[in-house]
Amino acid sequence: MALVDWCEKGFIPDFLTRVGIRRLCAKRLQEQLEGDWQDRQLRFLDTLRASAVAIETKAANEQHYELPPLFFVNCLGARLKYSSCYYPHGGESLDQAEVAMLKLYLERAELKDGQAILELGCGWGSLTLWMAENYPNARITAVSNSAPQRLFIQARCVERGFKHVQVITQDVNQLSLEPSQFDRVVSIEMFEHMRNYEVLLNRIASWLKPQGKLFVHIFCHKTLAYPFETDGDDNWMGRYFFTGGQMPAFDTFRQFANDLTVEADWKVAGTHYERTSNQWLETMDANKSKIMPLFEEAYGSDAKLWFQRWRMFYMACAELFGYDSGQEWLVGHYRFVKSPASAGLEIL
Repeated sequence: MALVDWCEKGFIPDFLTRVGIRRLCAKRLQEQLEGDWQDRQLRFLDTLRASAVAIETKAANEQHYELPPLFFVNCLGARLKYSSCYYPHGGESLDQAEVAMLKLYLERAELKDGQAILELGCGWGSLTLWMAENYPNARITAVSNSAPQRLFIQARCVERGFKHVQVITQDVNQLSLEPSQFDRVVSIEMFEHMRNYEVLLNRIASWLKPQGKLFVHIFCHKTLAYPFETDGDDNWMGRYFFTGGQMPAFDTFRQFANDLTVEADWKVAGTHYERTSNQWLETMDANKSKIMPLFEEAYGSDAKLWFQRWRMFYMACAELFGYDSGQEWLVGHYRFVKSPASAGLEIL
């Protein structure tokens, strides 16, 4: 912990901090693969089935979503995409990589103008506003756990004249919607904050029309699923940035197939998230003079400490997803369809 304290105080150079993070990644893999790891995976899935849909939803707001929006304006790209971007050619700017991933969503989710679309966990509105811009005849409903995010997106909609977007603030545990009203449900890096996928997926199935589909983007490990706990010396991430979250495995969703089943899935190498996180860090450092007053407002006398913690957070994400050339931790895309029974079809 002394080394972590020194990192937080800025006493350790970035390159050594990154070396330490890579060592922690290796330690995590070793611990997760010790003994009968497959049995441990099954037991973890059982804990998910016994859990609430989501836990620590207040912590997620406090740690990310209720910071001043201008902080994210000074870290993220122009469209404020707070999730992995996509670099099809490798040399894209952050703004270009945001658009590249958004375009990929439209293709893989099979989105079309005129659809009724629900976005679960809309962040600062990158996908919601992108869909509104490209699909003027769609009916778009966005759900966030954060009131500041709702107000931010609503203001952007007013600025751009988007009248076909509704934004709801709601804890997903209490989210209740009319059945069979959406052609598509989309969710970008929200499911990592969820626990009981069985209940959540069944609820989403009920909100979809018979031929409706769900598209999900998550970060994941290629084979391992595990929680981010808040105790222990090496759980800095769980304590400060991901309380109540989990790392799904790429095939985790297939273990909860019931009313929804996976129609297609894709792996996006972790190197895309590595590059995204490094560009966030570069942008944050370049805008330090703009960010520090925001942090003084949010964190008071701990503003300098939290500026460094956020730098460490971006470095941790970059090193995690860049580990083993992006082949261990990566991004998963999934398109779900309703099972025949839940779609009201006859099973032959």
